[in-house]
Amino acid sequence: MKKKILFVINYFYPDPASTGQLITELCLALQDSFQVTVIAAQPGGYAGGEGKAGRLIEVGTLEDIRVIRLKLPRVDKTSKISRINYIFAYFILAHLALLREKSVDIIYTISTPPVLGGLIGTIGKFLKRTKHVYNIQDFNPEQAAAVSFTKSKLIFKIARLVDKFSCRHADNIVVVGQDMAETLKNRFLYHKVPRYQVIHNWTDEDEIVPLPKTEWHVNRFLEENDLKDKFVVMYSGNIGLYYDLENLIKLTKDFAEFDDLAFVFIGEGAVKKQMQQFVDEEAIKNVFFLPYQPKDFIRYSLNAADVHLVVNQKGIKGVSVPSKIYGVMAAGKPVLGVLEKGSEAERLIAGSSCGRVVEPRDYKGAAALIRSFYMMDRGQREKMGLRGRQYLEQHLRKELSIGKYKQLLMGL
Repeated sequence: MKKKILFVINYFYPDPASTGQLITELCLALQDSFQVTVIAAQPGGYAGGEGKAGRLIEVGTLEDIRVIRLKLPRVDKTSKISRINYIFAYFILAHLALLREKSVDIIYTISTPPVLGGLIGTIGKFLKRTKHVYNIQDFNPEQAAAVSFTKSKLIFKIARLVDKFSCRHADNIVVVGQDMAETLKNRFLYHKVPRYQVIHNWTDEDEIVPLPKTEWHVNRFLEENDLKDKFVVMYSGNIGLYYDLENLIKLTKDFAEFDDLAFVFIGEGAVKKQMQQFVDEEAIKNVFFLPYQPKDFIRYSLNAADVHLVVNQKGIKGVSVPSKIYGVMAAGKPVLGVLEKGSEAERLIAGSSCGRVVEPRDYKGAAALIRSFYMMDRGQREKMGLRGRQYLEQHLRKELSIGKYKQLLMGL
């Protein structure tokens, strides 16, 4: 009889969040080997859309996967109170749904909501007498501290103790970068470090492939968004608190007179309105904000760029890995990185020679890199981007990461 794995996550298909897409692909790959049940929020409410009306807990399916949906309040990402209300509503409803499940062999949780994601798995492990796999996509409260989300040392200390408790009692921890493994070791002062494994995130390298701007869908995207015949600097993903985008947007003022250069920001998030306000106040005409693109169209929108921004706030090294790096490498586009040296994304760029990097808050350096890419020979840019694609095919294929997950879960 197949083992039953209960995924307790807040993002799942068709939510556009990158973690939701990753976990969806993982569950689909596991459904032949395991009995998979997912507890997740109704899509849309946290990513900026409208959640569905209905009961607090509803049950559906995705292929052979049983999906339990939680009705949660819509969140305003610019409001701390709204975020906290959403997180605690999820925490309570996820436990109610978890308690109703029978004969669970493994509980799999991720590090969202911050700290409480791991705690759900720890409590569930004790209540259900089962195994717990804790996938840390972001270390918190370290991530929140990096952007001064709270200045309370007491809250930080309590949150860190709670998450260490979850780490200590997990049967296996998965981190998504070598720098994050170092953070885990440092948490425990390199003494009695919990069992862990580094498994990279991924993109579907068969779905996202390098395409020229002349490809029909890519060309249409450029035409519809007034980007035809322009040098496109693109950011595609969460426009949130951990990327310093509210300051990086100010660099666009230096390029406001470049009629053949465009900055394109695709996605939603807490600082998007602030960024739009700056652009409006400065009357900058070559900055474009677009909503999240449908999953099956991302392969085209990514290929509309000449260079992609992959950025993180200072202090995020070892705390989080921007998943967008994998999609950019798959599309064979060069990377303009604003990343700390030694961070996972910086290592990937350096190891593949697929881009150039400056340190966070080096705004003059970032502006110089934009000019450098703009002036660079197109053939040189294309070769640089394709080196990222080659590296991904050799070391970061989707099947490699999913194979590691299968081996880990079978071992439990």
